[in-house]
Amino acid sequence: MLAALPILVVLVMMIGLRASAARAGSAGLVAAVIIAVTAFGLGSTVLPRWGVVGSVGGAMAEATFTALTILWIIFPALCIHEMQLRTGSMDVLQGAMGRITGDPRILALLIAWFFVLFVEGAAGFGTSVALAAPFLVSAGFGRVAAVSIALIGHAVGVSFGAVGTPLLPQVAASGLPGLALAGTTAAYHVLLGWMMPLAVMLLATRALPGDARMAPSWGWALFAALCFLLPYYVLARFVGPELPTLAGALLGAALFVAALKIGRRSTAPAAAPKAPGAGAAAVLKAGAPYLLLIVLVLVTRLVPAIKTQLGSVTLAWSSGPFGGSMQILYHPGTMLLASFLLAALLTGVAPGALVSIMTAVVKRLLPVCAALLAMLGLSRVMVHAGMIDALASSASGAGALWPLLAPAIGALGTFVTGSATASNILFTEFQVATARQLGLSVLGLSAAQGFGAAVGNIICPHNIVAASATVNLVGREGEVLRRTVVVTVVYCALGGLAALLLFA
Repeated sequence: MLAALPILVVLVMMIGLRASAARAGSAGLVAAVIIAVTAFGLGSTVLPRWGVVGSVGGAMAEATFTALTILWIIFPALCIHEMQLRTGSMDVLQGAMGRITGDPRILALLIAWFFVLFVEGAAGFGTSVALAAPFLVSAGFGRVAAVSIALIGHAVGVSFGAVGTPLLPQVAASGLPGLALAGTTAAYHVLLGWMMPLAVMLLATRALPGDARMAPSWGWALFAALCFLLPYYVLARFVGPELPTLAGALLGAALFVAALKIGRRSTAPAAAPKAPGAGAAAVLKAGAPYLLLIVLVLVTRLVPAIKTQLGSVTLAWSSGPFGGSMQILYHPGTMLLASFLLAALLTGVAPGALVSIMTAVVKRLLPVCAALLAMLGLSRVMVHAGMIDALASSASGAGALWPLLAPAIGALGTFVTGSATASNILFTEFQVATARQLGLSVLGLSAAQGFGAAVGNIICPHNIVAASATVNLVGREGEVLRRTVVVTVVYCALGGLAALLLFA
């Protein structure tokens, strides 16, 4: 109960009291430090060499470093969006999508399902929601709805985000074949993933203004699920963890758009507004940042020589048990920054305008830093004090019913650390040991861990903070959490049921 208290403080303040992420995170951080020192012995029995000040200081140093790596993604993503708005490129892209369909429900699926999944598969680490949320706002959705549906839409792809990165520590920790683990992890999402486009559809239709309100298009939502999940599973089952999300989204989007063109008359609303008639060259110019991002990510992820060369440049620090590292040239933020600068050069944005854009973005990011530091500080204090291990160990007392809770442990890890990869590093060995002790399937529970870690991305506080920052929603993060928490709990619980009945 003590180990869970800081997390409960954050949830109660954000969901119940509608507090900002900065306030809730700060309160949770204070609670975590007090409990870590008094009940878990941080600085005395735990890390005694470092003392209380050194231990808390080391945790906060890690939090600061991680916050900078997150801001390295948010900053160029915001720069791209600001440039798109100032140059009118966003209007051109909206017009192009309007020629595919004038139905805002279908636009929500195109952006918050296929687009967000493609970027998640290519870059991961929060890039997808940071790009999709502003796009949704520009398409006419409210800011809270935009962040909420982008977070929900990207979750299915997180297990194989950044070209399969979250699965790699699981393979190392469990000794399981990557192909088998990828196929089983994907099986969880294939069984349940159809829920996510339905949730996107429901939230999108509720977000429409009263005079434009339409009934949810459940048929198109289910078809969108099929278009993505079928190639997603085939690639995971027979190819491996690198391409299910990336290629699944690309192939699925192509099939979905083809179907839209065939059935355009039946899907478009009767009074759909006419889109501006921009030509193909104008659309390509408007989409230059996104196209460049796709090319850069694919080249740096899929060309072995380039991947190795870029990955060898690491920005790292360590001091005893504390440390952090960042592959600066391989980082998604660097890809975003390069896309921003190259697109500005190719489309003729003046240097003075670039400086103005970046200055405006820096001003918007300043309030975000406090929330990120608080949430990440809470996470690192809990990890170093052993509070996360205590929560996981207590849960293992469920015995034969453990599979019901296994995805929740993965989600807990992501909720605290903000990363499915970090959650898998934290808890895969624990899941494997528990499975062996209880005589359950190591493969099934390892996959449940990866499944849950992906689901936790929806409600992770500093993911919400980062996504909210891209649409100027600072201080209203609790509204996003209230809209997404039910979907997360239901999806995670059904994953636990699947683990108990089918995979364990």
